[in-house]
Amino acid sequence: MALGSGQMGGPLLTVGSVALDSVRTPFGEVVEELGGAACYASVSASFFTAPRVVAVIGEDFPERHVARVAARGVDLAGLQRVAGKTFRWLGYYEYDLNQAHTVRTELNVFEGFRPTLPESYHTSPYVFLANIDPVLQLSVLDQVRRPKLVACDTMNYWIESARDKVLEVLARCDIALMNEAEARELVGMPNLISCARQILDYGPGVVIIKKGEHGSMMLTQDSYFTAPGYPLEEVKDPTGAGDTFAGGLMGYLARCGETDDSAVRRAIICGTVMASFAVEDFSLDRLLRLTHEEIAERYHDIVAMTRVEAM
Repeated sequence: MALGSGQMGGPLLTVGSVALDSVRTPFGEVVEELGGAACYASVSASFFTAPRVVAVIGEDFPERHVARVAARGVDLAGLQRVAGKTFRWLGYYEYDLNQAHTVRTELNVFEGFRPTLPESYHTSPYVFLANIDPVLQLSVLDQVRRPKLVACDTMNYWIESARDKVLEVLARCDIALMNEAEARELVGMPNLISCARQILDYGPGVVIIKKGEHGSMMLTQDSYFTAPGYPLEEVKDPTGAGDTFAGGLMGYLARCGETDDSAVRRAIICGTVMASFAVEDFSLDRLLRLTHEEIAERYHDIVAMTRVEAM
């Protein structure tokens, strides 16, 4: 697998949140560290392609965090700094690290976020819409011109409060990403394959359901694929793992410039690898000290552990 930050397919635009996260797990705690979907996804993607970010931060957001993301080659021309406080999330995990417990969410400047794309972003060929308000996701799609590939994420809150708009977004996307609970709530069925088939009928050509430490599954009209989670002996903080997965997946597709079934399968493994690194430390610390060699090694580990001979 070729790695690098080239642009064979073109840059990846990510629109989402930038946050200051305070997180406690059985393995440690951080206070107001770098977080948010746009950060996790864009830093993950930066190992494969040139990422662009549209997001908002407050006047209190530390410049050192901006510098850390920029050092990964992320284009921050779309990062808006406005008067007020930055979005904050306070939460904790118990030994079941698949379940986040929210103590407090402070939207602050994120509450008034209206994504405005710089002129140079309008022709972004690859777009990842993180789990923001579907009305804002639609506004981004109205601003980009003929993108080659669009992926979207969502969350239970938007499914419950703005389901019709979520369906509008899905109808305009190529890849739908969501976790098990979100898929079941959106469709109203317990079986994930049945859920994925129904979501395909909403419009996207590919549905990828994230299953946490148990990996992910992909369904298209013609194929089914499942990827395991990477076996880890140490997990410190699962915050942002899903966004890291999405960034690695979309970053790889932007890197290779292909969107066929084989490319998406490889991209899912790339996303799995990136997420496996993200959870090994708090915030984005592990991603920010990651190397291409480590990514390639873990990618080949997954290929080796899932290989089986024909009967």
